[in-house]
Amino acid sequence: MSLSATEITAIGQIAITVSSLERSTAFYRDALGLRFLFAAGPNLAFLDVGGVRLMLTAPEGTFTPGSSSILYFKVADIATAYPRLKERGIAFVDEPHLVAPMPDHDLWMTAFKDPDGNTLVLMCELPKGRAVP
Repeated sequence: MSLSATEITAIGQIAITVSSLERSTAFYRDALGLRFLFAAGPNLAFLDVGGVRLMLTAPEGTFTPGSSSILYFKVADIATAYPRLKERGIAFVDEPHLVAPMPDHDLWMTAFKDPDGNTLVLMCELPKGRAVP
């Protein structure tokens, strides 16, 4: 089956409204370790998240910092990623925990906030029965 020209095939970009572009760029680039792509003028910065662009933007219109949707960042090993990000200053609101036992894997998550209060989550799909210490 071929794709039609109007079929949605992927997410190309996600935007987050931030209060300080400089502070948020440093958080996403340095603390989370995302690859910085480029800045566009004084109000936009772009980073790469596994092939999806993350756009940090100054407030426009009714968009305000801290009121975004939740972003879920996939990691291969949450037991390793969690302490490493804590060492970089990430303040988690909980510890990695089992969210959903699936038929062929278990879904683990832990949440944290960016400098503007946007909720972010690490998520990890682990083989069945593998507990996170």
